[in-house]
Amino acid sequence: MAGRGISCGVFHARVPSSHVGKAQPLFSALYEEDKLLITVSKQAARWRGMAWAGLVAGAVLLGGCSQLGVHTDPEASASASAQEENSEARRRARIRLELAASYLQRGQPRVALEEVRQALAADPNYADAYHLRGLAYMALGEQALAEQSLRRAQGMKPADADILHNLGWLQCQRGQYPEADQLFDSALARPGYAARAKTLMSQGLCQQKAGRLQEAEQTLLRSHEMDAANPVTGYHLAELMFARGDAQRAQFYIRRVNNGEFGNAESLWLGIRIERALGDAVAMRQLAEQLRKRFPDARQTQALDRRAFDE
Repeated sequence: MAGRGISCGVFHARVPSSHVGKAQPLFSALYEEDKLLITVSKQAARWRGMAWAGLVAGAVLLGGCSQLGVHTDPEASASASAQEENSEARRRARIRLELAASYLQRGQPRVALEEVRQALAADPNYADAYHLRGLAYMALGEQALAEQSLRRAQGMKPADADILHNLGWLQCQRGQYPEADQLFDSALARPGYAARAKTLMSQGLCQQKAGRLQEAEQTLLRSHEMDAANPVTGYHLAELMFARGDAQRAQFYIRRVNNGEFGNAESLWLGIRIERALGDAVAMRQLAEQLRKRFPDARQTQALDRRAFDE
């Protein structure tokens, strides 16, 4: 989602809404895209496009790479970084990387990888290029290669919250939940970090996937306080609350989703089940009409026709 959605990427692993402890496929393209964070250059807008996994997911392999680019002399490091940023090689690499980001947003990760290759040929010390290469590998399902690239980027920019976020999402997709939690917390701890709502959302989804439902709800509530319009957060809060028997509170969140532009078959179906639990036949009928009209062939519509409300 270019701004809203179910978080960091283009390729999320999703499961049926009945599986409460899992991350959902709701707003797939939206969600994945919103989970990943990357800044291609100081001039370019923040690109939050591939959150395929979660956030895109976050993974990490080469432990030794975490030391890359770390200097003991802060002043020398800052001076070297400034020289690199202003070099002709960096300028050429940045142009290639902006092209790569554009291809990745359009769902062409292999073409993006070629542009990243040329960016690194021009400037082998460009951390953002390794970062974007990691996201492209995530899009291709190459988690080990994604981890290598993201680790290398992290080694060069250890305090970069976007890299920490994406590593966290990758680790979540790989089932490495404790490390994912630590990485999300590290991103959230960065001073001035502007995407806290997105990271909290992703962390909450990861906790939900891990079966830590109470923690997930609290984390998603924190995200909702910062970005109440995010449909991914709202959907998952409604799902969690409904699963633990609080249909009244779940109704509040799912109605916000279904009354907005991002309501879909999954959110309408959840809304129907919640309204049924509360005994609101009018609201239930209205949602059912929307579901049949807008998504006649959806799995949720078939379940509605069978009155399979507990599937």
